[in-house]
Amino acid sequence: MADFGGEVEAFRGEARAWLEENFPPALKKDPAAQMAAMMGGPESADVKLWRGRMGAKGWGTPTWPKAYGGGGLSRAEARVLAEEMARIGARNPIGGMGVMMFGPTLIEVGTEAQKQRHIPPIVKGELRWCQGYSEPGSGSDLASLQTKAEDKGDHWLVNGQKIWTSGANLADWCFCLVRTDQTKKHEGISFLLIDMKTPGVETRPILLINGTSPFCETFFTDVKVPKENMMGPLNGGWTIAKRLLQFERDNISTGLGGGGGGLGGAPMGVVQIAQTYLGLDESGRLADADFRRRLIDHQMETRAFQLTVRRAGDEARSNQGPSAATSIMKYAGAKIAQDRTELSIEAMGAQGLGWEGEGFSSDELAATRGWLRAKANSIEGGTSEINLNVVSKRVLGLPDPK
Repeated sequence: MADFGGEVEAFRGEARAWLEENFPPALKKDPAAQMAAMMGGPESADVKLWRGRMGAKGWGTPTWPKAYGGGGLSRAEARVLAEEMARIGARNPIGGMGVMMFGPTLIEVGTEAQKQRHIPPIVKGELRWCQGYSEPGSGSDLASLQTKAEDKGDHWLVNGQKIWTSGANLADWCFCLVRTDQTKKHEGISFLLIDMKTPGVETRPILLINGTSPFCETFFTDVKVPKENMMGPLNGGWTIAKRLLQFERDNISTGLGGGGGGLGGAPMGVVQIAQTYLGLDESGRLADADFRRRLIDHQMETRAFQLTVRRAGDEARSNQGPSAATSIMKYAGAKIAQDRTELSIEAMGAQGLGWEGEGFSSDELAATRGWLRAKANSIEGGTSEINLNVVSKRVLGLPDPK
């Protein structure tokens, strides 16, 4: 545990006392309930209570400004809070795209009225947001999007389709890229905030190979959007979109490279899985020497990645936010997450290939589905190929291929 010294360590005592008093004791023994709620599943009464308390305190978004309900903590204090939460098995109950992507972008570029309206509900975990970026014909070449917003005087009229809209069927609001000028590509895109309850909005969940439906097709048919729901200048949406993607890749890379179950693994860690299924030799080491070597390599990569993410996060905050370097972090995080699931399935052998029915434990079934889900890690949040292009152009300054 880090020792930051001085006033920050005094804050540790405050954080510890508050968490001991406010974190529901039952959740200490039920981490699965916390994880299920974070992934959009059903919420227990204790999870709702915990979210309400964290939202009221502002510690679900610890470094956001107090003026909008955030915690107003320094980066060092936020890290202390995270350490104290981890110590008692508490997860942050307030997250999603509002926290990961939209909120930080809104704080930077939104009007004061937009901040006052939208940030407090995000801080309290009261509303869910989804991202309207990709379209059936506009994925990697996102700037070719065709969802159109027409100026009707007192409102925008939106028509078009988005795809891979995470959680759209559960979302209250959508931050959406729309075309407001047909004569220009990048310079003809605007950033619009759409209430998902507006007539004409339809969502259809997409079933994935792992049996879940976290993504949707989203259709807009003559959807009326108030003029004040445009964020940033008319036809200035591309700049905002790129900034938001930096926040997205920053957060995705942190989650993917965590080393535990989470976004691409089983509830058990890969080391525990290997020990359980491969066994130990007389020296207490993994019995399979080749697997042991590859697992150690993976652990070293994971640890180096975690330290790099932490350093990049500190640098980003001192330099007013993440940079294009988040693309390489997201690329590396996706590879580490996929390697982790591959190692888990390999260690389990035939027990890692179950789908349903008897003969497989819940952890084994979760590992199989996590392995399949991890295949999307190198696609979502910008494909690995696109992220490498960003690094080559904006970080390394390499010329376009001729």
